[in-house]
Amino acid sequence: MNQGAVATANGGSGAGSVGVQIQQSRRLPDFLQSVNLKYVKLGYHYLISNLLTLCFIPLIAAISIEASQMNLDDLRQLWLHLQYNLVSIIICSAILVFGLTVFVMTRPRPVYLVDYSCYRAPDHLKAPYGSFLEHSRLTGDFDESSLEFQRKILERSGLGEETYVPQAMHNIPPTPSMAAAREEAEDVMYGALDILFRNTNVNPKDIGILVVNCSLFNPTPSLSAMIVNKYKLRGNIRSFNLGGMGCSAGVIAVDLAKDLLQVHRNTYAVVVSTENITQNWYFGNKKSMLIPNCLFRVGGSAVLLSNKSKDRKRAKYKLIHVVRTHKGADDKAFRCVYQEQDAAGKTGVSLSKDLMAIAGGALKTNITTLGPLVLPISEQLLFFTTLLVKKLFNASVKPYIPDFKLAFDHFCIHAGGRAVIDELEKNLQLLPIHVEASRMTLHRFGNTSSSSIWYELAYIEAKGRIRNRHRVWQIAFGSGFKCNSAVWQALRNVKPSSNGPWEDCIDNYPVKLST
Repeated sequence: MNQGAVATANGGSGAGSVGVQIQQSRRLPDFLQSVNLKYVKLGYHYLISNLLTLCFIPLIAAISIEASQMNLDDLRQLWLHLQYNLVSIIICSAILVFGLTVFVMTRPRPVYLVDYSCYRAPDHLKAPYGSFLEHSRLTGDFDESSLEFQRKILERSGLGEETYVPQAMHNIPPTPSMAAAREEAEDVMYGALDILFRNTNVNPKDIGILVVNCSLFNPTPSLSAMIVNKYKLRGNIRSFNLGGMGCSAGVIAVDLAKDLLQVHRNTYAVVVSTENITQNWYFGNKKSMLIPNCLFRVGGSAVLLSNKSKDRKRAKYKLIHVVRTHKGADDKAFRCVYQEQDAAGKTGVSLSKDLMAIAGGALKTNITTLGPLVLPISEQLLFFTTLLVKKLFNASVKPYIPDFKLAFDHFCIHAGGRAVIDELEKNLQLLPIHVEASRMTLHRFGNTSSSSIWYELAYIEAKGRIRNRHRVWQIAFGSGFKCNSAVWQALRNVKPSSNGPWEDCIDNYPVKLST
């Protein structure tokens, strides 16, 4: 019932009262209260992004009107004018053809992501909290303080009960031998590659480029040589083995493969990303070196890239940008993730208390570089204007944080830990659905290092959320200290490939995480 009806029903107020009520109902609503400002911002974004098109509309209209008023005599005069300027026309045409030829010859070749696969370990390698802590106690290497520290880290980590650790860590006592480390590497790499070759029907001998990244396990012969031997790859393959580059090495490997595909025509590149836990488990009591034990788990991925134009039809994505940031010149950044020995001579990876601050600085640098490449012009103008006002007038203007949700449809944030995901969600002003893939990957598979961003993409695909032309932002952090981004664009509505890591459990997610 509206206000006018209430006044009439009450009686005794008279016509004047009714008139007051009607007059009030004719006032404009308070737009700040009634209009959702995000739609105003979205409209502004569309207006500015299409500003060039809008400017051309009057010009096109004027030309169309002028052309519609021309008769046969006007057309004959135009033809005679062109005949007398034949030399000029030939020169202009030659310059145009030359320019187009140079453009076609020098433009970057498109790089397509045909498909990818993620390794899923067998169920007998699962490490629930209880088993993990009991095994840690039975080894006899950890004191009560260290065991309690690991329990607290696990409870706050965001990891679930179904993550995997290698067989050597299930044994009592653990058996972190070279043979066991090789076995873990073989299981992960070959498991992912078998699925990839089966899903794509690509003959391994057609692979022209192979890039493998694994930070902490670099045997001789190399991991890339192990793959060449296993699949009998051709003798002139360009193979590379990246070591010690941390959790962001997967993006580095993609960048290297992309550069090689610019040089070598009509070929395939395979990128294998993994980490080896067997020989890198820490058996000491230094708290900062115990954290990786609680977070890192078994995992790996294999990605098939192509520069063949015929592969565009079947490819899932096209690589748009890769942006890499390295903070290694700063001593604190260089040492914030550092492999070393403790006072007892036991080797492990130490995480600095400054890690989150350093990661934040690297992220800021990375998105400052990435922003102009991906953000709509509306966001760039807002950011630049705010910065200009702050610099020129020394005003206490709050810095404008660009809305990356206008540039990307999906986010694959490295599942390095709960704190990392929380901070990026907060600082980039993301919604819970944007970090859902990262949180669920951390919960189901743990920190699988450089391959985690592929488990996250597989999650989004399994949920059926990726549509044609959607953009995906993969962002990862790693030792050094590095922050690297890769941007992909979907070439179709993407469906999950068979034998995916989420194939039999996607309906169980998302799960509610404890706070």
